[in-house]
Amino acid sequence: MKLKILADAHIPYLKGVGEQFGEVEYLPGNLFSRETIREKDALIVRTVTHFGEEILSGSRVQLICSATIGFDHIDTAWCDANGVAWRTAPGCNASSVEQYVTSSLLYLAEKKQFNLQEKTIGIVGVGNVGSKVEAACRKLGMNVLLNDPPREAAEGDCTTFTDIKTIMREADIITFHTPLTKSGMYKTDHLADADFFAQLNRKPVIINAARGGIIDNRALATALQAGTVSGAVIDCWEDEPEINSALLQLVDIATPHIAGYSADGKWTATRMSIENLRSFFGLHHRPLLQEIPAPLQPLIDLKGIALEKQLSHAVWHTYNPMMETASLKTSPGQFYLFRSSYPLRREYPSYRVVNAHYSVTEVLQKLGFSVL
Repeated sequence: MKLKILADAHIPYLKGVGEQFGEVEYLPGNLFSRETIREKDALIVRTVTHFGEEILSGSRVQLICSATIGFDHIDTAWCDANGVAWRTAPGCNASSVEQYVTSSLLYLAEKKQFNLQEKTIGIVGVGNVGSKVEAACRKLGMNVLLNDPPREAAEGDCTTFTDIKTIMREADIITFHTPLTKSGMYKTDHLADADFFAQLNRKPVIINAARGGIIDNRALATALQAGTVSGAVIDCWEDEPEINSALLQLVDIATPHIAGYSADGKWTATRMSIENLRSFFGLHHRPLLQEIPAPLQPLIDLKGIALEKQLSHAVWHTYNPMMETASLKTSPGQFYLFRSSYPLRREYPSYRVVNAHYSVTEVLQKLGFSVL
């Protein structure tokens, strides 16, 4: 069976792989339209375009493979009712987002001059990504509070999880890792709204590396201006790419929705998308996948680095969000360009660390570095 596939041109490690199953056309995600998808059997997409009746009606599309963990860009109800299957890549970028959050936490600790081991972090949403963030925060010695009502209900676990009110009262840092849901018992759309910010006790730092709509961006800007919130790290924004300019200038770290954009995570998402394609159409051939390039500087030498800076130095060698923050704050109109041309980074296991102090070695190893 020779498939006709339309794929987002900005999905890494895909070219030459999908072609092993059929005819593949590549377009930037913002150029997907009724006309370009009409004669395709399958789509391999990112979150740039919304897939619902307005674009899918009248097409021959049978399957949408999203190389993402989320699916709020897919009208799942319409697809289910009209025989269009959809698949995502859950957990593909969990380690990448953890790397982003860890790097950001270390930056905040240095900028605001606090010790992470003395701070409480509230993690809202403890799925694939939130669980990775939880593990990293514990390795950093932080006190961790977990909030995940769907998991708590499903698992009947009233000891692992706490309610959102406790996090609002006790957390110094609150990080969100939920899907975006706009209705139902576990609605997360504007989960952090004006009322949420008004009830915060400890002027926490807010982190959003999940979905833009989880946080009311105008309300967050107001909270930052009022001092109700002491800082913010925002990777996911409402109304991307037309992001809130006032909020952009107020936050500590501002990035163009790239927290999950490690080479490792993208490779995994591509592999999962291809597996979803193969499984759905009953294809037996196992395609050859591209290899992930090694990092340009895989060796991290901590000789001469002050003890208190060794951990952050190693983590920032793999990823430091401040260059992206400066670029986005200077040129917010280039959001889509920054995101689509982002140079993929490698995760901790791709790096070897030498000359680390013995007191730092264990944390580095737990994070995933090879320490020699």
